[in-house]
Amino acid sequence: MQNTVKMNKSIPATTLFLDIGGVMLTNGWGHESRRLAAEAFNLNIGEMEDRHHLTFVDFFISSCFVHFRKPDADIFRIALDIAQVPAEHVVYIEDMQMFVDVARDLGIRSIQHKNYLSTSAELSLMGLKVG
Repeated sequence: MQNTVKMNKSIPATTLFLDIGGVMLTNGWGHESRRLAAEAFNLNIGEMEDRHHLTFVDFFISSCFVHFRKPDADIFRIALDIAQVPAEHVVYIEDMQMFVDVARDLGIRSIQHKNYLSTSAELSLMGLKVG
């Protein structure tokens, strides 16, 4: 059963929560560590290097430091606390439906990412434009 939540376009989305690969995006991995991980997991090193330089991330939460992990609702509460925004101002994009459901239960507008077109369409329903 699909968990649906009525999206309120009048409440602006000011914050984006993403699960975009965990430690693969942190500055804690040097060039050599990323190269070795790319080889071990048959990943595209060029793509990893491009993602390493993303500048839209204000903070990240590492489960090993906060001692919570998804689907524990407390990891989302920590993210809300650090971001200093109410849940209704957040859009969360995630590929795992279970995690989307937990975030929705906390009042976070959430999208299960399946592909670019469906995610773009759901963002559009929230009044957000992509591209």
